[in-house]
Amino acid sequence: MGSENLSQDTLAEALLELAIKSGAEAAEVYQSRSLSRPVFFEANRLKQLETSQSEGTTLRLWRNGRPGLTVAYGAVPAAAMVERALALSELNQPEPVELVSNFKPAYPNLGESVPIEVLVNWGKEAIAIIRDTYPDVLCNSDWECDVENTRLVNSQGLDCYYTDTTLSCYMSAEWVRGDDFLSVSDGQTQRDTLDPEKLAYQILQRIVWAKENVSPPAGRVPVLFTSKAADMLWGTAQAALNGKRVLEAASPWAERLGKQVISPSLTLFQDPQAGPYSCPFDDEGTPTTSLVFVKDGILQHFYCDRTTGRQLGIGTTGNGFRPGLGSYPTPGLFNFLIQPGSASLSKLIKQLDNGLIVDQMLGGGGGISGDFSINIDLGYRVKNGEVIGRVKDTMVAGNIYTALKQVVQLGADADWNGSCYTPSLIVEGLSTTGRSN
Repeated sequence: MGSENLSQDTLAEALLELAIKSGAEAAEVYQSRSLSRPVFFEANRLKQLETSQSEGTTLRLWRNGRPGLTVAYGAVPAAAMVERALALSELNQPEPVELVSNFKPAYPNLGESVPIEVLVNWGKEAIAIIRDTYPDVLCNSDWECDVENTRLVNSQGLDCYYTDTTLSCYMSAEWVRGDDFLSVSDGQTQRDTLDPEKLAYQILQRIVWAKENVSPPAGRVPVLFTSKAADMLWGTAQAALNGKRVLEAASPWAERLGKQVISPSLTLFQDPQAGPYSCPFDDEGTPTTSLVFVKDGILQHFYCDRTTGRQLGIGTTGNGFRPGLGSYPTPGLFNFLIQPGSASLSKLIKQLDNGLIVDQMLGGGGGISGDFSINIDLGYRVKNGEVIGRVKDTMVAGNIYTALKQVVQLGADADWNGSCYTPSLIVEGLSTTGRSN
């Protein structure tokens, strides 16, 4: 099995034909194939090369208005899938059929596959740069080229497919200094090439900052979240923008359309053409679109799938995605972007008279409630605009909705954390606690 030519596969047509012949009034087939070639380095050495492939097919049908869904992996008889989906439909309540019709586009692959030899060379280069300066550091990393192929076909004439090629890497550097253990990690996700030199120098900068251990600041101080740490803030914002959460009255922004919800310095949006992931249509077949959710702090839109959009009376925004092959489409996000500012990371640091940099953390954000309390895995103390050392045994607590109202400066260093594009930012008024050294 390869990851290409999914559009030439005949299983989807066979499933649709058999489903309709068996009494279903509507049906859809969602197919996903992937080819991944990761390269692993451990303790500064190339450890292993892998090639992994996967294939999954989801059939969803409606008989007498009752939906039935089944999933198969690899080759599977069409009759068995149809029979199982029909049996499962008997257990469900009737619902409206939400299918797109008469929409048959094909999309170009926006990425380019990279040979394994190139991935290996990138890994060696990054490790060499770090060990030239710190020979005692142990580096672990993985470098990957991933090709995803997606196709969606239904009984109303829809047939759309696309191929997405993405490059990614993750690297950690571990340094043992007596009783002190330091682990610094970073990564990249890109479309056509990775930059091992940039990755290595980002890690080296963190090692330099961590040469000394210092006491953390106490009380409420400005906190600078680096671009990779700022991602923690956006999970809550994404949940608040979810149309399903609005429908459930769980989002605190449910009645706030057209009103200020976060700092005027923040603009949040999605762009299907941006970054390392292409997403020309959602998992319901609806074309994806650029959409501004919050502009200058003012709430503009929520995101919805077809069912949620119909229930809210606003229609779909092309954000119906499946959390897994065995799941029904639900509101989801892709290529979520925060408009960056104009200041470099070094300039952000110079603005802090007494503050804290959060670069890595243990634990996640606060969910839909927004309340959070995180342990800092890697953080730094700033005094008079200079990083003076690493802080340990330190926590930061607060509420994300409040924090997003207290963003005072955005960096120009936006980067991708998965499919979230965020810059570094400074937040005022967060509570910090720690143990003095």
